[in-house]
Amino acid sequence: MRTPSLLVTRSCKAIHRLQQSAFASPVSAVYRHQTISVLRNSSTISCKDDRSYYITTPIFYVNASPHLGHLYSAVIADCLHRYKLLQGFNSKFATGTDEHGLKIQQAAEAAGKDPLTFCTDVSERFKHLFNRCNISYTDYIRTTEQRHHQAVKHFWSVLWNKGLIYKGSYEGWYSTQDESFLTALQVGDAVDSSGNEIKVSLESGHKVEWMKEENYMFRLSAFRSQLLDWLKGNPRAIQPEIFYQVVLKWLQEDLPDLSVSRQRSRLQWGIPVPGDAEQTIYVWLDALVNYLTVAGYPDIHNQSWNVAHHIVGKDILKFHAVYWPAFLLGAGLPLPQTIYVHSHWTVGGKKMSKSLGNVVDPLERSKQFTTDGMRYFLLRQGVPDSDSDYTDDKAFKLLNAELADSLGGLLNRCTAPALNPAQVYTAFCPQSFPSEQGGRAVGEDYHMLEAVKNLPAVVEQHYESMHVYKALEAISACVRQTNGFVQRHAPWKLERSDITDQRWLDTIIHVSLECLRIYGTLLQPVVPEISDKLLSRLGVQPGERGLADVNFLPKIRGMDCPFEGRVLGSDTGVLFTRLENLDRDKQNPKKTKKAKK
Repeated sequence: MRTPSLLVTRSCKAIHRLQQSAFASPVSAVYRHQTISVLRNSSTISCKDDRSYYITTPIFYVNASPHLGHLYSAVIADCLHRYKLLQGFNSKFATGTDEHGLKIQQAAEAAGKDPLTFCTDVSERFKHLFNRCNISYTDYIRTTEQRHHQAVKHFWSVLWNKGLIYKGSYEGWYSTQDESFLTALQVGDAVDSSGNEIKVSLESGHKVEWMKEENYMFRLSAFRSQLLDWLKGNPRAIQPEIFYQVVLKWLQEDLPDLSVSRQRSRLQWGIPVPGDAEQTIYVWLDALVNYLTVAGYPDIHNQSWNVAHHIVGKDILKFHAVYWPAFLLGAGLPLPQTIYVHSHWTVGGKKMSKSLGNVVDPLERSKQFTTDGMRYFLLRQGVPDSDSDYTDDKAFKLLNAELADSLGGLLNRCTAPALNPAQVYTAFCPQSFPSEQGGRAVGEDYHMLEAVKNLPAVVEQHYESMHVYKALEAISACVRQTNGFVQRHAPWKLERSDITDQRWLDTIIHVSLECLRIYGTLLQPVVPEISDKLLSRLGVQPGERGLADVNFLPKIRGMDCPFEGRVLGSDTGVLFTRLENLDRDKQNPKKTKKAKK
């Protein structure tokens, strides 16, 4: 009989051989991807390579400054990256800027700058925003870098040598704004601001133009059945489910071959086609390869690329779920493990646009609401399946209610010198709060303990599926229960001179601190600064903050608690300061004065 360890070793070796092999046939590449998934899922013990993880945002187009949607993508990816680090993974996290294309060329000309200077200026704005908002990327890629040019040219050459790129003629609709080729079914009639009849993209609403030119074509039509096989064999490859179904629907139609270059006379700002100085590589083929560039392509890249996970907005789903997998299949490379798709943000129920004057500056708001406040709001309110709506008032109300009042209020109560004069992680009394109902605890208290005990598993499930808002809903509900527990037993009313009352008071504080420790640990991927402040106040050391350290309330099970008796941290400051909505206060001065009274 084979031992489990032998089976795992053989499975890992089989995975490694498949990852290293190169197949000329796209069908073989799909088979390899599916076989690796089966081998991974059939083993209950992870291979060492499986402790690597690679998460990416889209690289952001530098034709304009960053907006709320850009920050949302980055915060989602950062949350997943930090969560994987808490799990003990060796996680790599890439973001950056997409700096080639006709739109950039035109924007630079309009600004009176050379393209590289223009790109550098805007790219630095993205980097500044991400650094300000604690986006802990491990690689910031710019498509104007030499390492990326080398990767793109190599990738092109692989597709060319396999006969998947050919010289042809493209005639059809093209959107400069979207940098996208469109079929007749994707185009409709509209009227511009001057009253002229124009053609627009039905998806984006942007103007399209008829284009006819000789360029290079990729044999996208050859990959439809392989893409269907991939998706049907990997139903979790695109999440949420609604977007998986969208892609399946697209693949029910024939895929036309895709133009993958532009004439150099039209587009100078881009990477030249290898061996043809008259053509420039299509900006989306160029941009998508960035994920491989960061992984180390064309040199040693397997460790990262075999565990790649993309975060993308729904507006670029086709590029990532149809074109990109087809390119990869053609090159004989593994496909991404998962493509997580998120929806957009509206403002007061309307699409953000400069003409409406409702574009939200994420840098300004991160200063107004604090870095962690902004992160919390986006992840608490953002729903991947459908568009979310932003207003300043929503942010004020949510952050004050959940971070300042509920979580911050609970910490203040449990660490206040009036209730905890010794400033220690107080002792737990099993007679006051036995494992079975009895003592001074009531039924609701046991329901709370059960909810908090199960919370890590619930939160991990939602983090894994990128439904962070559901994880935060669950945490917030438990925080309310813990506040209810403290309020119910009113420890400030207990008689300290009575030894029984004192033990019960200490037990109330101990249980509440244990709850707070769990909340602080689980919130680290979302609000790293607040979590650090909370855990430091509880005396939890940096090496005690992993997901393996949660072990909620061991004393009730007769086990030792490493924190009991430990001196609390010295930072007695407010966890999250209540925010003042000055605009709303100006509109309702009477209400404000009444509230102050």
